[in-house]
Amino acid sequence: MAGRGFGHHLGLPGALSGLPLSPFVAGYAELVAAQRAAGARHAGEILLPSEGGLRVLDGLRVPSGPRGTRRVDGPLLDALAGGAGPAAALARRLAEAHRRDGQALRRIVLYQVIGLVQERPPVQRRGTLAELGVHPDEIGALLVAAEQRPVLDREQRAAAEALADAWDGRRLHRVRSLLNRLPYGDDPALRTLRTELTERLTALDTALETARRAVREGDTDAATEQYLRALREAADDRRALHGLVRAHRPAPDGPAPLRTGLAPGHVALEWDAEGADGWRLLCLLRDERGATGHRELPARGGTALDAEVTPGATVRYAALPLRDGQVGGAPRVSHSLLVAPEVDAPVVTDGPGRVTASWACPPGTTGVTVDRTGPAEGRLDVRPDGFTATELPVGEQVFRVVCHYRSPDGAPVASPGRLLTRTVHPWPEPVASLTAEPADDEVRFTWTGAHGARVRLVEWPGEAPPPGTELRADALPPRLDEPDAPGTVRPRRGGYARIAAVAVLGERALAGPAVGVEALRPVTALAARRLPGGEAAVTLDWPEGTGQVTVAWEPLPGAGGTGPGGARTVTAHAYRRGGLRLPVGPHATRVRASVASQVPGAVVLPAATAEVLLGADTAIGYRLLPAPRRLFARGRRAVLRITLLGPDTTGTDLPEFVCVVRGGTLRPRDASDGTTVLRVTGSDLTRDGTVERELPAVDLPAPYTLRGFLLGEHAAAVRLEEPSPATLVVR
Repeated sequence: MAGRGFGHHLGLPGALSGLPLSPFVAGYAELVAAQRAAGARHAGEILLPSEGGLRVLDGLRVPSGPRGTRRVDGPLLDALAGGAGPAAALARRLAEAHRRDGQALRRIVLYQVIGLVQERPPVQRRGTLAELGVHPDEIGALLVAAEQRPVLDREQRAAAEALADAWDGRRLHRVRSLLNRLPYGDDPALRTLRTELTERLTALDTALETARRAVREGDTDAATEQYLRALREAADDRRALHGLVRAHRPAPDGPAPLRTGLAPGHVALEWDAEGADGWRLLCLLRDERGATGHRELPARGGTALDAEVTPGATVRYAALPLRDGQVGGAPRVSHSLLVAPEVDAPVVTDGPGRVTASWACPPGTTGVTVDRTGPAEGRLDVRPDGFTATELPVGEQVFRVVCHYRSPDGAPVASPGRLLTRTVHPWPEPVASLTAEPADDEVRFTWTGAHGARVRLVEWPGEAPPPGTELRADALPPRLDEPDAPGTVRPRRGGYARIAAVAVLGERALAGPAVGVEALRPVTALAARRLPGGEAAVTLDWPEGTGQVTVAWEPLPGAGGTGPGGARTVTAHAYRRGGLRLPVGPHATRVRASVASQVPGAVVLPAATAEVLLGADTAIGYRLLPAPRRLFARGRRAVLRITLLGPDTTGTDLPEFVCVVRGGTLRPRDASDGTTVLRVTGSDLTRDGTVERELPAVDLPAPYTLRGFLLGEHAAAVRLEEPSPATLVVR
């Protein structure tokens, strides 16, 4: 292999003798992300002009001018970084790496180019180097380099690219672990790294031993100084971290500088955050094998929240102050904390001889137990979310609720327990039964049960609670009955209500049974008038909100009627559409109207029944008797015969009959549409039954037309039977 070493076979004085196994640049992951955003296959690709020609053997150089080259340095990178876009962003990261280490850019390009070449079969590697922009004069040397440098698998590449970040963060144990994953090669940077790592680990062990000696001697300040020195060497040394925390654990019976608050699902942390640039927060715990480990938590100021805590575990928290990015002082340490939260948000209520509790069960519980601790003792049957204790005496009752967990090693763990206290109060005896009876304009209620309690009658705004439901007296609806007249209710007319009885004792009440009450509206403006054929037309003001009205009729006693009468129920729609006609017959009849109940089974509070008397079917008929045409009857006038008609007209108040005449053949429209020529009083008709009167002389030329009308307050109660209009024309 003499004369074939990379960089030596060409005799270049600036060439390196080793091949990089790692880019060894801090922030390499961010650099690769910027490189991908720029679309570059390797970091040197953005440095090349379009014709390529990248040189890497004697430093990193790019073409300059027709035949010259230029070393890639700070000014060149700054010029590229001054633009905009992904390529400029990558150039800024390369310039930063170059300022920290002048060889960093060459290591990055060699590491990436050799890795890309090694991914190809040997026959394709030369062409790959040309595609990547490598100068033709250096392709041969890079082919040899690709054969000599060990090929890294995915895990080894990840280790190689994370080395610089771990070293910058002083995580020596992490660096040692990463180095152990890499093959040994001729990488000068890694050789130097291994040497420095060994020296620092030796200094670390020395500081730890000195700290332990100080702890044994009881010198906390000296131990703290040595543990801090160890952490400055290795920030990830658990021995130094845990030793520093142990040295500053608070006394079991004293206050802790880091305060904890246990709640379901998390632990709240709080400490005095003055005097530090930042904080490194640890949760120390033992795993299932009993080994002490820790988790790191985000901290902001002097507060934090640990939502990843394991139920059943015993933990301790420590907040380490940071100065210039390093642990720079004594930590704030909490007391040991058993992560066994109690039930959350308990709600406790009492009932008749009963206490009921509910809660939110914390995550991770294996069970909950409840013990009654006073005044009597005993374990209760529980549900996962609560319990119900019955047959309890009046007075204060105390219960201890304990949550159970499993520790990481599987051992059972119990919470300290949460005390729940509730006083069992006296409750009323419930109302057993409720009855209602209508009386005049009110409804009177009677009940059984509720001995020693006050009973209120109420109407529930929605669905009534079932009997026995426990209630608060101050949450009941307004009382319907008056305290000085209990049990008596005047319901609103035209509505239906479920009136319930509630037993009340002090602040507590029990729902009782309910009775439906329907208070009907009265019918107003009832009237009836006769129609031909023994029928009557009935009119009324329809009660608001009423669906049906029942109208009944019966003959008046002694009026000569023989039928039983009848009843008819009519709906609002049918009445408004076609009115109401009843077959009352010709005799005097009493007509009654009342609102029909619409709720089956309800106690009905009726309204006063509307009533009207309809007289017998009384009519007054008239006809014109023409004057006689015989020889000796000359000079006699025509006669008008008025006859009282009806089955029984005794005691009937009759209207006045008038006869009106109008010139022509058109009938008078009403009593004022013409000249009144004849009047017959109602008393004359009542006395005589039939009255005949001669028509007086009329100062009208023939033809003229007669017509009769009924006048007076009783005109509507008597029907006028008129003859054919043609018989009333005098020619």
